[in-house]
Amino acid sequence: MKNKQKFLSLAKALRLASIPPPHVAFVGAGGKTTAMFNVAHDLAPCIVTTTTHLGIWQAELADQHIIIHKEEDLNQLKRIAFSGIILVTGEAKNKRLCSLPDKSLTWLKDFSSYHSLPLLIEADGARQKSLKAPKEYEPLIPDFIDAVITVAGLSGIGKCLNNKTIYNAEEFSKLAKIKEGEKITPKAIIKVLLHEKGGLKNIPLKARKITLLTQANTSELKATSRKITRSLLPKFDAVITYENSRPQNFESSSAIILAGGKSSRFGEESKQLLDYQGKSFIRTVAEKAIQANLSPVIVVTGAEHEKIKSAIEGIDVEIIHNPEWEEGQSSSIRAGIKALPKNTGSAIFLLADQPQVTPTIMRALAEEHSRTLHPVIAPMVEDRRANPVLFDRITFPALLKLKGDIGGRGIFSNFSPKYILWLDSALLLDVDSPEDYENLLKTHKNID
Repeated sequence: MKNKQKFLSLAKALRLASIPPPHVAFVGAGGKTTAMFNVAHDLAPCIVTTTTHLGIWQAELADQHIIIHKEEDLNQLKRIAFSGIILVTGEAKNKRLCSLPDKSLTWLKDFSSYHSLPLLIEADGARQKSLKAPKEYEPLIPDFIDAVITVAGLSGIGKCLNNKTIYNAEEFSKLAKIKEGEKITPKAIIKVLLHEKGGLKNIPLKARKITLLTQANTSELKATSRKITRSLLPKFDAVITYENSRPQNFESSSAIILAGGKSSRFGEESKQLLDYQGKSFIRTVAEKAIQANLSPVIVVTGAEHEKIKSAIEGIDVEIIHNPEWEEGQSSSIRAGIKALPKNTGSAIFLLADQPQVTPTIMRALAEEHSRTLHPVIAPMVEDRRANPVLFDRITFPALLKLKGDIGGRGIFSNFSPKYILWLDSALLLDVDSPEDYENLLKTHKNID
């Protein structure tokens, strides 16, 4: 079945369509205000404000605009609280809309929370430049913020570093370690975004850290945005690319390899340790997950913990022993989910008896997830669901409730899978018996 929605909304890509509604700060440059109002449109009704200032013309992006002269003016919100996008600011001065007093901002936060309304805040300025470095007094991010969106415009790449192209060029030069007048490189942008005085400045400890890369409107810049994304993910919870109004979400995607069973049908030999192209099944699967850029790669062991641990020695994986392995596959799924880092966006479950699975299908699942954030994504081969299967973080609580000898299919009634058509019939093979093993080796020989 085809999805009705081809592309993610920006709010969904940022994972802001949540309950309770979020308090979000937007900082940086490269279309920050436009992005904020696009998110506001996705989440409406909602409230928008600023801790610095907005251009007076930007009030036209809201459905309602309340100017606060005195605290009593906030009472106007009670009448129009659910009227689309409501912009709340201080007075207009020199063609700019000023910020609210601290007391009024606190009241606005409490009001939005009470009425379950998202609150979006622009927390610094950029004078419509594509890139910036924060000035000494900014960004002004309140402590109650749930997520900070740091925006950067990639159209600045290749331009000369000066005050005409960069907001606060002198500080940008220091953070990027390039001289004014030199051309701005992707490496320079990465350095500024990852710097504690740059893209990470003043972000509250509990807030999610998200980079939004905009203005990648050429094929070259799209490729560059992918390279920048890989460099930013260790420090940011997510990186969103925004190309031609189509957002794509990039988060950490992990692998969980289920290797907890006893494999009694193989007698004394564990199927996880069977030979495939000169390596054990389990080592082959783990190495392919690493080749697919999944991180971390978690191997859940059970009956054969020591043997499996020895078989994958020397490769970059995390081994989790599941002492409850006899309960069935659900116990290993729970152990794997509990071992995931907090900022994991998705997990791809791999079976230890499918060494023929390729990094290509893993990358395809992760790519489809970045475009759709669908809860469950699996390959469809010859009209049959195949493995591996990707699960979005939204499914993790449900996976943790599984009991008995049941896999991820136990939550399909709540999270209907999205399928990607795949032509590799080898994905349908798994090794449950010695005959299956012979068939796998024979099939591989025929392919060779």
